[in-house]
Amino acid sequence: MATFTNQATLTYRGSVVNSNIVTGEIPETLTLTKDALSVTYEPNGSVIYIVNVVNSGDRAYSALTLSDDLGAYAFGTGTVTPLTFTEGSLSYYIDGVLQPATAISVAPPLTVSGLSLPANSVLTVVYRAEVNEFAPLGADGQIVNTATLTGGGLTAPLSDSATVTVGETPRLDITKAITPVVIGADGQVTYTLTILNYGNTATVATDNVTVTDTFDPILDPISVTYNGVAWTAGVDYTYNSTSGEFSSAPGAVTVPAATYVQDPDSGAWSVTPGQAVITVTGTISG
Repeated sequence: MATFTNQATLTYRGSVVNSNIVTGEIPETLTLTKDALSVTYEPNGSVIYIVNVVNSGDRAYSALTLSDDLGAYAFGTGTVTPLTFTEGSLSYYIDGVLQPATAISVAPPLTVSGLSLPANSVLTVVYRAEVNEFAPLGADGQIVNTATLTGGGLTAPLSDSATVTVGETPRLDITKAITPVVIGADGQVTYTLTILNYGNTATVATDNVTVTDTFDPILDPISVTYNGVAWTAGVDYTYNSTSGEFSSAPGAVTVPAATYVQDPDSGAWSVTPGQAVITVTGTISG
């Protein structure tokens, strides 16, 4: 709602008299809302945003410009931007009908110019942004970005913000190494299984993380350690010396959360994954 004031002045015989001040209101006919299709984001993931501008009045608007700060936030003496607009992802609709492409500037802020909105219509802009290295990844991380509509004779800019938070979940990966690489027929070999957690949440026993492997050639006998501590067969793991099938007991493997550090100069975040290590050493069975 825009307001305005007005006052009259009366002059006579060198005197000046001011009237009372009256206030009027001009109902806003345009409203802007911005939403994210998902409430969370993941490292190297993406977020789809929808901006709706509703024109409930009888006046048509043209030469409107929509900008999005892509989540820019202050860092050090400048700003960093945690989202990168996905080129080619933007679509522009009026009352659900796709419109011809319009001018876009992708350097932050994202700027979409030349938008028009007929009377009693809804303008919808849909676009995707990629999560980049400046997005906070710790358990309390969030991205707040704001869309702003200007131009077209608007009395004041219209804006709205959307907030997405980082997904709080483990993100596991596993790598396997062998030592030595060249082994005699009855030689001894060690397999090292490293489980990495790139997520901001540790796994716990109830997550039932399980590691399975089938050793070929079969190893017999074997010894197993977990993070350098000996495991007990039948308790911490099972092994079939006939088939070579190995399995950790459900819940025996837990992996700490990753740690995240923001570079004090660039503002980019780096990840050090949490890890758990299983080693299996055995003799190749003839």
